[in-house]
Amino acid sequence: MESIELSCELAAAPERVFEAWLSAAGHSAMTGSPATVDEPEPGDFSAWDGYIAGRTIESTRASRILQSWRTSDFGDKDSDSLLELLFEPFGGGTKLTLRHSRLPSGSSEEYTKGWLEFYFEPMKSYFSR
Repeated sequence: MESIELSCELAAAPERVFEAWLSAAGHSAMTGSPATVDEPEPGDFSAWDGYIAGRTIESTRASRILQSWRTSDFGDKDSDSLLELLFEPFGGGTKLTLRHSRLPSGSSEEYTKGWLEFYFEPMKSYFSR
């Protein structure tokens, strides 16, 4: 299994980024792709037309989210990965740190590219509007 850690700075308060991540409308708006999120949490979620699916395990308002997470690329024998998101105030906005662990062996480079292209870049654009 493999792990990755990535960070980015977003031009929005931690509470706004946190709320967007955990709402269907907010998640869809910030990524540009339809998402579903069971509310109130903990609950199941999906994103990118069902490519991503998981469950919110726990959260601390505006500072941390822990989710079980998998994509349709995971094999039947692959366990769910863990996604931890940390939201910290930073320069009038948010420093988002993403820790993704228990990824299938050999997949960390692919998921690093995916997080940057399909999450961080659209989120930077969305929150800078």
